[in-house]
Amino acid sequence: MIVSFYVFVVILVLAIPAAVVLIPFTLLTGNVGPLYATGCWIARFAMRVSGIRVQIQGRERIPAGRACIFMANHVSNLDAPALIANLPNRTSVFLKRPLMKIPILGYAFKLAGFIPVDRTGDATEAELAVADAQRVLAAGLNITTFVEGMRSPHAKLLPFKKGPFYLAKDSGAPCIPVSIYGTEKIIPWGSMRIHPGTAHVIFHAPVDPTNYPTRDDLSDVVRAVIASALPELMRA
Repeated sequence: MIVSFYVFVVILVLAIPAAVVLIPFTLLTGNVGPLYATGCWIARFAMRVSGIRVQIQGRERIPAGRACIFMANHVSNLDAPALIANLPNRTSVFLKRPLMKIPILGYAFKLAGFIPVDRTGDATEAELAVADAQRVLAAGLNITTFVEGMRSPHAKLLPFKKGPFYLAKDSGAPCIPVSIYGTEKIIPWGSMRIHPGTAHVIFHAPVDPTNYPTRDDLSDVVRAVIASALPELMRA
């Protein structure tokens, strides 16, 4: 528990001055780059001082100069900082719509190109989210999504949501399967306690959605690739 408290203090000490300076800068200039880069640096620094080592494999497989959709499994609250803070370029993410309504911060999320989504299952809202995501990709930003839609309580792969594969087929953007493991031991499901350890993030070769006739075919291929690099007990 001491490690968790220490990490919280480190993040707080670094984030508050950064926010005081960079959020107004972002609001005034519309340039979210410095705020995004600083947030990623804080995440990497906090993981390092807490004894978390992030082992990255396959980053050279990410195509340069083209917006991609990163599709990862999800087993821990650590997954997002371990993955996003180590991407080579800026990425957008899907965000619960109420978070976009937070004063100041919500506007910063909008400037960052984050995509609001509802969890109601409404088809019209889903179509709006896909349209927003296509605009983000067309602007040259990557999109990162955890394709199970939630953290797996037992670390095994859950069924994949269909939305990311609708987006991939409609946009034609390359899909980058990402396998994550080790994080489930560092911050276990249902706990905020941090245990030192190694988080493994493995980028696989791009999957071209135009090579697959249906969204289900594409989903099956991405699932098989993600599973191929996970420990056997994590494969559903």
